[in-house]
Amino acid sequence: MKSPSELRIEVSPGATTTAVVYPGADVRVRPHAFRPTLILAHGAGAGQRSPFMIAFARALAALGIDVVTFNFLYTERRRNMPDKAPVLEACYRAVIDAVRTEVQPDPARGALFIGGKSMGGRIATQVAAADRELRLDGLVLLGYPLHPPGRPEQRRDAHLPAVARPMLFVQGSRDTFGTPSELSPVLAALDPPPVLHVVAGGDHSFKVARTDAAKQAAVYDDIRRTIVDWIAHLLAT
Repeated sequence: MKSPSELRIEVSPGATTTAVVYPGADVRVRPHAFRPTLILAHGAGAGQRSPFMIAFARALAALGIDVVTFNFLYTERRRNMPDKAPVLEACYRAVIDAVRTEVQPDPARGALFIGGKSMGGRIATQVAAADRELRLDGLVLLGYPLHPPGRPEQRRDAHLPAVARPMLFVQGSRDTFGTPSELSPVLAALDPPPVLHVVAGGDHSFKVARTDAAKQAAVYDDIRRTIVDWIAHLLAT
């Protein structure tokens, strides 16, 4: 498998960010098809170089998916406070455009999925909801932040019906940003019907309660294989 490479992306005049491209292993997710590409955005509190993002990107690439991570502009500039939604969305859209032209071997035929961890996944859904003409094959959402912890009335789901693409939600059963039981009624109203994968005992980052390294590794491995299997199923239909 090839080593990751960096890609500089212009978001707006004078504003650039860094993306990391993890080439997928020579494993066909679907026979006679290009490897799909998955853009994964980081959460609010950690950038693309966090252990979680690196581990997931490397593992998914080993399973045959081209993975692209990137920093939102505030992270690239080493600030702690996330930018406003329009700035975050513009950055994500610039990354999508760059991936189409710089990463995919044949953008007209290559499958493209977007998503991310927590806030990164939420911004991906907002980008998709804002442009129904944007060609996307699906979204992968790792720990969707349905609401801030302890504030279930501050919902972040009004835009989800406008996404109108296949979505995979991976949610820990102990997620304080929204449990699967809170998320399920929201997803039941969406079309096409999303897939909800529940991580038993997992928190917002899918960490299980026990400090068992082998068990935690198995949990992460199950999530990654779920993502790959879901993408493969979509490409086969």
